[in-house]
Amino acid sequence: MAVKTIFPVTRVHEPLRVDVDIRDGKVVDAWISGLLFRGFEAMLRGRDPRDAALFTQRICGICSSAHAVAASMAQQQAFGVKPTPAGQQLTNLIFAADLIQNHLRHYYILVLYDYVKAPDMPPYSPKTAGDYRLPTAINSKMLEHAKQGIEMSVRAHEMMAIFGAKAPHQQTILPTGVTETATAEQITSYRGVLRDIRNFVETIHMEDVLTIAKYYPEYYTIGAGYGNFFSYGAFPDAITGQRVYQPGLIRSGGGVESLDIAHINQEIQYSWYLVENDEMKALPAPNSEKPDAYSWIKAPRYQGMPLECGPLARGFISGEYTRGISVLDRIIARAAELITLCRLADRWLDELIPNTPTKAGYSVPKSGSGIGLTDAMRGALGHWFTIEDGRVKHYRIITPTSWNFSPRGDNGERGPVEEALIGVPVANVDDLVEVGRVIRSFDPCLTCAIHMLEKKNC
Repeated sequence: MAVKTIFPVTRVHEPLRVDVDIRDGKVVDAWISGLLFRGFEAMLRGRDPRDAALFTQRICGICSSAHAVAASMAQQQAFGVKPTPAGQQLTNLIFAADLIQNHLRHYYILVLYDYVKAPDMPPYSPKTAGDYRLPTAINSKMLEHAKQGIEMSVRAHEMMAIFGAKAPHQQTILPTGVTETATAEQITSYRGVLRDIRNFVETIHMEDVLTIAKYYPEYYTIGAGYGNFFSYGAFPDAITGQRVYQPGLIRSGGGVESLDIAHINQEIQYSWYLVENDEMKALPAPNSEKPDAYSWIKAPRYQGMPLECGPLARGFISGEYTRGISVLDRIIARAAELITLCRLADRWLDELIPNTPTKAGYSVPKSGSGIGLTDAMRGALGHWFTIEDGRVKHYRIITPTSWNFSPRGDNGERGPVEEALIGVPVANVDDLVEVGRVIRSFDPCLTCAIHMLEKKNC
């Protein structure tokens, strides 16, 4: 028996600790610990409800627009409004550009160097001994493609800023649309950048991903986890409101079921929090001395069941990707989704009529509540909030990384990534590259996953 610790796990977003119990060359148990805590939910209390879309974006820089989209959806419900058709189209275009930059950076900055040998110099060093199998010529080509991929991710941010005013942290999304009016020149500019990105992701990027799969085929069978998937859906149609990616739930080995959000709860038995009532309605108080707890991440559950979310989940629910459940399947599903996003953005540009109304007036009620649900870069993102006396009384955010990287639930059942690590072969207990590959396939973002709340006023 050997319990090994990776801390910090590098090439992820913010502090993550992983403890694995290794026996006979395989992982037999695992514990995921999120060690960053923050206070965005608490900071929103007492603020003007209109602040939510801009304020919550500051939770993260890599997936900022997702929070604006979820918050604006919650505002729509609370305020009793909906976006104009052009406003919804522009919101979709802003959001798609942000997903594109995220997926490119995930592969070419965070994932690639688990498989490609980089120069022994910063920012690539120090690095593990690794398990590098690519022939020298292919390895060199991958490094060149990485430079191009990063450049394309920058251009995706530029594309996002055309309608979002800046990136990251766009400034234009409202509950009734966006502040920016689309001109023919802006549409042409967006389309020109999109054309270059689409060519890259349809040819070079997908080829890179499949090359990794060719030389590391065993990762089609590693990192499966429970096989429970869910999605809130994403990208409402400008006219019908029907989402391009449909919401749904898949229990291991089953078909797609409808999703009932009333069954969602956050469990905290193994998280550093205390709460006297329903966690979805009460503000948990921090308790870093809590016995048996090991993470600031809470444990979202659906009917007590851990669920995985992200591009692979969206692929299974939509039927666009159903090959398997593994490390490579997550990476390939994300690459396939990149192609879909580019094609969707092209379609929305074709449908967008220049200089049409992109927003409408609205007022903030004295009281009310709203729920905003959308799939984001890493999966299902939800914002819940209530208004009292025209101010935010309560705000709750459950992020994709909270679902995927949750600790054990109240019944002791592992979180999705913890379960995905079970059975992973480890060649060298002092060089856990195999563990890192599983973790990074989920694209963790700890800045989104953890929200620390002060005990006072709870």
